[in-house]
Amino acid sequence: MKKGYRQLVDEAMAQVKTYSVEEARARLDDPNVQFVDVRDVRELEREGVIPGAFPAPRGMIEFWVDPDSPYFKPVFGEKKEFIFFCAAGWRSALTTKTVQDMGMENVAHIEGGFGAWKAAGAPVAEKTKKA
Repeated sequence: MKKGYRQLVDEAMAQVKTYSVEEARARLDDPNVQFVDVRDVRELEREGVIPGAFPAPRGMIEFWVDPDSPYFKPVFGEKKEFIFFCAAGWRSALTTKTVQDMGMENVAHIEGGFGAWKAAGAPVAEKTKKA
């Protein structure tokens, strides 16, 4: 293998803005900020969610953020800062790097992800399961 996941994550971390849980939490109620959860739906149901976060599975992100894609989600066309997060901060670092490479500005991710968020006692809501 020429490049493993660790090298990809390290390279992404060196090129994206990273917020501590405290810095991210301070932006939670800012109407100009949108938290984006890239975890799998099963993780959301099992672990909970950050209130107000938009769920955007990592596997769909390139399609959902591109206005030329038939899968584009209008939330990504808003003039906001987007703060991505996953469980531990690895997938969100890669996601943030990807959308940054695609031309999105004002993007960041949370160091330590949802795990660090939850451990710090930051607000968590329950994700209801679909019937």
